[in-house]
Amino acid sequence: MVVVIEWINIIVLVISTFLFLYFYVKSVSPAQLEKKMGEIAYPKCKTYRLVAGGFEGITVINYVVYFFYPLPIGLPLVFPWSWLVSILIGILILIPSLYLMVIGIKDAGRETLEPKKEHTLYGGIYETFRHPQAIGEGVMWFPIALFLNSPFLALYSFIWIPIFYIMCVAEERDLVIRYGDPYLEYRDRVGFLIPKRSKK
Repeated sequence: MVVVIEWINIIVLVISTFLFLYFYVKSVSPAQLEKKMGEIAYPKCKTYRLVAGGFEGITVINYVVYFFYPLPIGLPLVFPWSWLVSILIGILILIPSLYLMVIGIKDAGRETLEPKKEHTLYGGIYETFRHPQAIGEGVMWFPIALFLNSPFLALYSFIWIPIFYIMCVAEERDLVIRYGDPYLEYRDRVGFLIPKRSKK
């Protein structure tokens, strides 16, 4: 029965990971959806984002369950160093990623959860690079894996890097439709995931 729980947990983890990606990509596409269904696309995208958040929450639970029911696949169950070292490394990664998330949420305002047609382009940290929340959230999975002292979860956490990249690309595609030339100018001026050097 224990082996069944281990595999069920991994299957749910993988499915939830990709359902999170699917619904989040839909949630950042209000301008594209508006062409098909009108302005109801914006509240619909809020629903998609809440659903995506639900699946993301499930994946966090899967991480914790894995700690108690790891897969018997030959990987070490824990890192070769002290658990305290894992926690300290996790904290060192968590602090800047949390900072980016909090500042990004603050500067994006309600748009973080609820896309609004009338919302203007963001300022603040978004004048440094275009996706601070994605950077913070995408990296945050590594501290969770480190706090659980799990090499498998640390390796699995790399899957979030392309996932958040795909989400950013999907969002930008919609923002070009939504804002047009002002967004193209902003995109040319401000870096994608890292600050862009000013053009002389």
